[in-house]
Amino acid sequence: MKAGIVGLPNVGKSTLFNALTNAGALAANYPFATIEPNVGIVPIPDPRLETIRTLIESEKIVPAVLELVDIAGLVRGASEGAGKGNAFLSNIRDVDAITQVVRCFEKAPGGEDILHVDGDVDPMRDIDTIDSELVLSDLQTVESALPKAERAARSKDPEALARLSVLQKMQPVLEEGKPARLALPSITKPEEIKSLRGIGLITVKPQMFIANVDESDVRGEGDLAMKVRAHAEATGAEIVPVCAKVESELSELDPEDRAEMLADYGLEEPALNSLARAVYRLLGLQSFYTAGPKEIRAWPVKQGSKAPQAAGVIHTDFERGFIRAEIYSVDDLVEHKTEKAIKEAGKMRIEGKEYVMHDADVCHFLFNV
Repeated sequence: MKAGIVGLPNVGKSTLFNALTNAGALAANYPFATIEPNVGIVPIPDPRLETIRTLIESEKIVPAVLELVDIAGLVRGASEGAGKGNAFLSNIRDVDAITQVVRCFEKAPGGEDILHVDGDVDPMRDIDTIDSELVLSDLQTVESALPKAERAARSKDPEALARLSVLQKMQPVLEEGKPARLALPSITKPEEIKSLRGIGLITVKPQMFIANVDESDVRGEGDLAMKVRAHAEATGAEIVPVCAKVESELSELDPEDRAEMLADYGLEEPALNSLARAVYRLLGLQSFYTAGPKEIRAWPVKQGSKAPQAAGVIHTDFERGFIRAEIYSVDDLVEHKTEKAIKEAGKMRIEGKEYVMHDADVCHFLFNV
């Protein structure tokens, strides 16, 4: 699962990406990697890992991670190929969710001007520019695909009919300048859902906003950030205020100095922690845990996944040969202190193939291949 970080030029997108993928950005000893120049692996801060380690002795803890893609800056006209429009649209089709960075500061730290691509700072105009380009791109995709889909549907093939139905439901929404995700409630048949995945529309992807704020407004309570908050609330999206400059500095400090700087800003943790968790939720992910003497690890799994699918996240053989799972919650561990006591209290559950995973499940999978 990958999330793309997008924005207009000079909004702080790359500064934010670099801070997120810095080794010290979230916690000491958390693994990270930049697997391509514009792709980073971001660990998900999770205090439950330390909670488990206080009760189950282990050599190390390993957090869940997500893949973040720094996508080429977008400019007006990208849907027609302007700027790096073609590269932008190609890259954004390859991610599962969109995080849109919006500039909510007038001047850079230190007072120097950073030119806005449109001359002045207006976060709502910036959001409209990006959203419009994505909608236009999707509209072009739908309009190009419709003639072929109409011809194919004459055969009465169920897959062809489903594809035509999806395109016809998406077209009027996009023509109104609205994102395709607004048409998703009308896509209910299994064959339509399958067809939708193959069309490659951008605006069906879930989206959130990152308000890149000034050092004096780290909580995002200023006028510019509040405009983005209102828009996010109206569209059902999440917003996380982040000062990319502050977060970049925090990511380079040792834990003691970082704690001091956070205290100076009245923050309990880096905003990047909140951002990483918000992106995790945006991707529809939750964590389950495995715990033993060698490691305690958080594993990402899609919400609604069943036990065999979760086992498959660890190893495909676990899913293929799944027999059952022994499961308890982190809260059970906190209450009873040991796995032995959890079993004696009757809280160690034996679950089969139909069990739907819950966030904070601790699991032992039994399999045979």
